[in-house]
Amino acid sequence: MYRKWTFPALLVAAGVLGCATLQQLAALRQVDFSLAGTRNARLAGVDLSRIRSYRDLSAVDIGRIGLAVARKDLPLEFQLDVRGENPAANSVTATMVRLAWSLYLNEKETISGTLDTTLAFPPGQPTTFPMRMRLNLVEFFSGPAESLVDLAASIAGLSSDPTRISLRGVPTIDTPLGRISYPTPITIVSRTVGGPDGRDDRR
Repeated sequence: MYRKWTFPALLVAAGVLGCATLQQLAALRQVDFSLAGTRNARLAGVDLSRIRSYRDLSAVDIGRIGLAVARKDLPLEFQLDVRGENPAANSVTATMVRLAWSLYLNEKETISGTLDTTLAFPPGQPTTFPMRMRLNLVEFFSGPAESLVDLAASIAGLSSDPTRISLRGVPTIDTPLGRISYPTPITIVSRTVGGPDGRDDRR
């Protein structure tokens, strides 16, 4: 059972059950989530590991992507690796049992989903977990095939053009009260990938 609690309600619950619930919420809130990288990117079935821009496409690749754009169905698939690090000074292991998330690309909201996986974040021990993403690029971005390919290559971290990837979500933890969702969404990943210096602009 999933519940959303206001902080006053959580304070009352903590008075009944002690501080364990609030400690778990506080521990999860202190976890530093960051983007560990993107991998295995494909655009309309074309492997992007060797593509930095539209100029790198073969004639077959161009035909496949051009047909996908004409059909307005240009699937971009990639694995987003997310790292969560609970501060070593935090005495409580943060445990997340569910994550409702939304993916933002260059501040534009795209797809949403739910990760139903129990993840523990012990103090001082980084935990990395994969999230598989799939979206129809032309549903959220317009332009010719060239610009869409360049955008996809940037999302894959291969292009010289930077792209900001943000993952916003509502974590859920397991407590003596049952599963409780965090009251408001948090930005758990915000990073610029690609760019000439491969900079990481997390904040």
